[in-house]
Amino acid sequence: MSGHAWLILPTFDEAENLEAIVRAALTVLERAAPDAHRILIVDDDSPDGTGRIADSLAAELPAVAVLHRKVREGLGPAYLAGFARALDGGAAYVLEMDADFSHDPDDLARLLAAAQDADLVLGSRYVAGGGVSDWGRVRRLVSRGGSWYARIVLGLQVRDLTGGYKCFRREVLEAIDLPTIRSRGYAFQVELTHRALRAGFRVVELPIVFRDRRLGTSKMTWRIAIEAAILVPQLRVRRISGQRARD
Repeated sequence: MSGHAWLILPTFDEAENLEAIVRAALTVLERAAPDAHRILIVDDDSPDGTGRIADSLAAELPAVAVLHRKVREGLGPAYLAGFARALDGGAAYVLEMDADFSHDPDDLARLLAAAQDADLVLGSRYVAGGGVSDWGRVRRLVSRGGSWYARIVLGLQVRDLTGGYKCFRREVLEAIDLPTIRSRGYAFQVELTHRALRAGFRVVELPIVFRDRRLGTSKMTWRIAIEAAILVPQLRVRRISGQRARD
């Protein structure tokens, strides 16, 4: 693989997971992108000491950097700040991954390999070979239903629109006008993929198995899910308005 690969890890109260996930991800990146890789931890002023652990890791490991944010604004703004830092740092590939082992770090290599022939690679729970483990029936229904709802409303063929395990080529992030993204929580992932598809980029889904976190507390809330339900139709309205303006 040629080109600098950056992994963005947004964190809030992940002290129990951070060191282990960083070391596991770094091992994979050293193999998959041996000449140029970096992990950027984006911490939203975690009160549990996550930021201090991140600083310790950065002091020990040259490939690790930390971006401290003083205000907790949600997942979307944290990722946007990380994307901006990665692009400024010359990233050719930018990866997203949860910091709680819900995403298997070993799959980083598969995402990077697939990105050699695609513009955006999605780690997908809902294509053949993918799946979810350790979740109850209600959470499975909410997750699958959210992806189905977004797919129908936006008229897209992607099966897993709400997943957060992704690999972007830098050209995608440069083209989709990141400063205008409004979604903060669950809908953020939908908006990124929607914009990439609208811009004509090739998006592929790679099967992954998503596992519930082993340690710590989930950040998913009903408020985040409701935000997504409200914002997804607005993405369609903005797309139609934009098409009419061009016409």
